[in-house]
Amino acid sequence: MRVDVAVSAHIPAAVEDVAAVAGDPARAPEWYANIHAVRWRTTPPARVGSRMDFQAQFLGRRLAYTYEIVELEPGRRMVMRTADGPFPMETTYTWEPSDGGTLMTLRNQGEPRGFSKVAAPMMVRAMRSAMTKDLDCLAVLVAS
Repeated sequence: MRVDVAVSAHIPAAVEDVAAVAGDPARAPEWYANIHAVRWRTTPPARVGSRMDFQAQFLGRRLAYTYEIVELEPGRRMVMRTADGPFPMETTYTWEPSDGGTLMTLRNQGEPRGFSKVAAPMMVRAMRSAMTKDLDCLAVLVAS
């Protein structure tokens, strides 16, 4: 079962401010509840080809995976992809001006393997909930 979850939120801050925080992978632990650490494999800043190791926890499982930035339009869109781990994933961030702030969309899609494949329907619900909370946390972070 392919997993494809997207959530959007209006963030009352300028696109460049939201993109500066969300588009910096090293800042992910500040607003993603499930990401505990990020370590650059390549030299920052973020650009196409940049690679980072993420340590996370999701549904009670510890996860370690490497993301690579495969698309980057600063202030508009960033796409990261991983092929390793139990859940090969592509994560897309988009930022658009909206009502004096930013409409940010966070999308995760991938093809679970092993146990993750069996648990995919439950994962979709948990991912949607976590991603919504993460965008809420990002909004608070950017506003402070």
